[in-house]
Amino acid sequence: MARDAQALVDSANQLYTLPTIYYQVDTAINDPVSTATRIGKIISEDAGLSARLLRVVNSAYFGLPSRIDTISRAVTVIGTHQLRDLILATSVIESFRGIPDSLVDMESFWRHSIATGVAARIIATYLREPNVERFFVGGLLHDIGSLLTYAQIPRDEAAVLKHCAETDALLHVAERELLGYDHAEVGGLLLKSWKLPTALADMARCHHAPHKSSQHAAEVAVIHVADIISHALELGSNGEKFVPPLESSAWDRLGLSEGALSTIVGLVDKQYNNAVSQILRAH
Repeated sequence: MARDAQALVDSANQLYTLPTIYYQVDTAINDPVSTATRIGKIISEDAGLSARLLRVVNSAYFGLPSRIDTISRAVTVIGTHQLRDLILATSVIESFRGIPDSLVDMESFWRHSIATGVAARIIATYLREPNVERFFVGGLLHDIGSLLTYAQIPRDEAAVLKHCAETDALLHVAERELLGYDHAEVGGLLLKSWKLPTALADMARCHHAPHKSSQHAAEVAVIHVADIISHALELGSNGEKFVPPLESSAWDRLGLSEGALSTIVGLVDKQYNNAVSQILRAH
């Protein structure tokens, strides 16, 4: 067992990385003289990634009025930041292909992650947040630390899951008790090591304890509530048996009414299957 979460991330960092193309696109986006044409050309050099992106962009998930046939057109219509976030989402799923299903069903894991991303995107839209795809990615990646623990310390995680089954403990609580750290901490450190925005790292690190995030409290609150919605609707599973408790301060920060929550849950239920078919099946 890794002595702490950082040691676990350090030991796995050569195995699980983001593709170079993500960083190339990110650099181009942050270059003030860069153009949409240049960004589209970078993406188009990866045929597999281009095909996955076009499939998602043309799905009912975006609901565009006409079909997008080229990456350059997708950059123009969807926007550079949104497309970069979709690259991140599809790349992470690709990076973790091949993890055995011995501890958790991987399709079910990604279903839960996608459901949380969909819920986060809907909540962010309701709150009129800019770049709602950032929230989708935050939801998709919130449990990424579990993938690392399941892959790197399977015996220890098996003991954690056994403990949960025998005591009805929450997964992250049992991890802290038996391992000294939990999947949220591992996920936050992994995303930080990938040099992703601190908001994304915080969304993973604090999704069970949103009060721990001071700099990105609003974003983390969205992921916290989205995760609970995903669990409550039983849309996939990350290995957790129960619906995690809602932190009242996070709920208060969002300022959602009960009526708004009912609307959001209904939209998640409507959009979930399409998102799964277009994003997960793209792989």
